[in-house]
Amino acid sequence: MSKDTLQTTGAAVHRWRWAGLAALLTAEAMNLLDTTIVQVAGPAVHTDLGGRVAAIQWFTAAYTLVFALLLIGGGRLGDRHGRRRIFRLGVAGFGLASLACALAPSAGVLIGLRAVQGAFAAAVIPQTFGLIRAMFSGSELPKALGCIGPVMGLAAVCGPVLGGVLTQAASWRWVFLVNVPLTLAVLAVAPLLPEDRAPSRPRLDPLGTALALTGSGLVVYPLVQGTWDASLIAAGLVVLALFGLHQRRSARAGRRPLVEPSLFTGRGFPAALATSVLFFAAMNGLMLAVVLYVQLGLGRDTITSALTLLPWSAAMGAASWITGAHLVPRFGARVMHAGLAVMLAGVLAAIWAFHAHDGYPPPLPAALALAGLGVGLFTTPFFTTALKPVKAHETGSAAGLLNAVQQFGGTLGVAVIGSVYQNVARHAAPAAAAQHAFWPAAVLLAGAALAAVPLRAGLER
Repeated sequence: MSKDTLQTTGAAVHRWRWAGLAALLTAEAMNLLDTTIVQVAGPAVHTDLGGRVAAIQWFTAAYTLVFALLLIGGGRLGDRHGRRRIFRLGVAGFGLASLACALAPSAGVLIGLRAVQGAFAAAVIPQTFGLIRAMFSGSELPKALGCIGPVMGLAAVCGPVLGGVLTQAASWRWVFLVNVPLTLAVLAVAPLLPEDRAPSRPRLDPLGTALALTGSGLVVYPLVQGTWDASLIAAGLVVLALFGLHQRRSARAGRRPLVEPSLFTGRGFPAALATSVLFFAAMNGLMLAVVLYVQLGLGRDTITSALTLLPWSAAMGAASWITGAHLVPRFGARVMHAGLAVMLAGVLAAIWAFHAHDGYPPPLPAALALAGLGVGLFTTPFFTTALKPVKAHETGSAAGLLNAVQQFGGTLGVAVIGSVYQNVARHAAPAAAAQHAFWPAAVLLAGAALAAVPLRAGLER
């Protein structure tokens, strides 16, 4: 084979690798878009389809809850049956579920279809990291992984704005239809991806998955509904305890559990999980509270709520890049607590803005920009710090569990903070309801700062 032929072949291989990476990153971005874009469109969907006001929270929670709880099982499917195969099936199912959501005739049907969307997303997202590692090596691997952050930041910025524009200019149904051409583009490039699977075929754990789904559902359901039924929450906690016992029993019997028990032998990783739940509960809950306040409270349109959230998203994207490129290499894990402090300052500034203004508070976008800056400062060092002490054989379980807990925390935040806003809004002015909704977020951020202390201390030791 001539030198020119070898160079041509090498250039072609290089091109298909990066085309495959673009398909994987598009699939990742679709997941984030489908959370933020629907939050902005939620009140318009409720106006059109009717139902209880709590349905607005379920439009997001049904997706994120199922997605969170099936993530680890989705990773196991890729290990057993091939990551490219499961990725393609998941993307195709996600696109069909998105089309069905756009055609939903009622709020109840839409909520059910959102759960289906979350299940297919859980089959897609765990495959991306393994496929990137299968395609790239050497100096190209860090470059490929480094593309994830900017793409996710761009999706976070575009989601609220795109949701507002599509809903205002056309219909909320286009919020879901936008996934269809993206799905077709990803499927067109997916044959370029290599097939990749684990060296050994791990067993699936349907009983463990069922216990996790049931327990979490029993906890989240009364919170989203606003009933706060203690008996259902207690039953959910009991079922989750049974899930933990089942995982320990599986490990003792020599079977591979969904969650590696060795992750909980030290304080570092449990501290990371607790921090993740509290932080992402505050973050997702705040975004929903802003949308409810602007659209339901003040009667403004989706464009206004989208533009209100734009400073948050833009500051988050910029801070993520600056933190990863400059601050973390110099200051390390200390940037985490600085980010939490900045975000808490933004939340308190927003509470003051609600207190000082009855209508739309002019300082609110600036306060949200400060909060978004804190989000960007926190997230980049947090994930690096959380996974740094994890051993090689624990990496897959740790990454899946951390992602799942992040989504579960976001679901709880939507449930709790959204319910607080709606309960107060029944008998008080919108600004007062927003104040009450932002205070739990401030408490959650303070809790996240305390939970992160063992994580940072363990890393410094």
